[in-house]
Amino acid sequence: MNKLFKMGAVTLAAVTLGSGSLETIAAVSNNNVVSAAKKHKKAKKLTDGRTVKLHDIDVKITSWKVIPVGQKGNEYGKKPVIAFWYDTTNKTNKEIDPISAWLAVFSVYQDTSKSQVNELEVGSLPDEQFLDTQTETIKKNGTAPNAIAYELDSETVKVNLKAHKGDGGKLIAKQKIAIEQSMKDAKAQPTQSTSSDDGVQ
Repeated sequence: MNKLFKMGAVTLAAVTLGSGSLETIAAVSNNNVVSAAKKHKKAKKLTDGRTVKLHDIDVKITSWKVIPVGQKGNEYGKKPVIAFWYDTTNKTNKEIDPISAWLAVFSVYQDTSKSQVNELEVGSLPDEQFLDTQTETIKKNGTAPNAIAYELDSETVKVNLKAHKGDGGKLIAKQKIAIEQSMKDAKAQPTQSTSSDDGVQ
């Protein structure tokens, strides 16, 4: 219950990192501004070590995995989850913590409806080591790790991960993650949660 309470509370904090305070940094090559479209085509995928750079923060996903119900990291959930581990760097003197930084940048979806956009709900914290630090302010130029999980509505439909220019801002990057095989592998090992990068496209 403590995990769920903390997650609900910090979601509200994400509004402090809205599009007004977070601005993308233009990529410069040979003293010319490279268009966002060209840059994104050459950039790494979000789950392959790409750093999302904004004016106030940098966020980099370090790993991800799916966790079936009852396995470590999702012991009390009613749905399987997809969990992301990531690093956040605070480049300012603003009060920015790891969880609000993530929520201000990323959103996660599954296309399970023919008529509506299905944004996934945030689940319980998948890694207890961050229970106390997920809401602690990161010092200027400091980097803090954290993790977050989203409840899956399907074990086969791909997950759409999107990075935005602040909460509700312009789309910076997106990626589809295939989870079906990773879920099968995880279920085959009921006593352990299985980490996998397979299926990322």
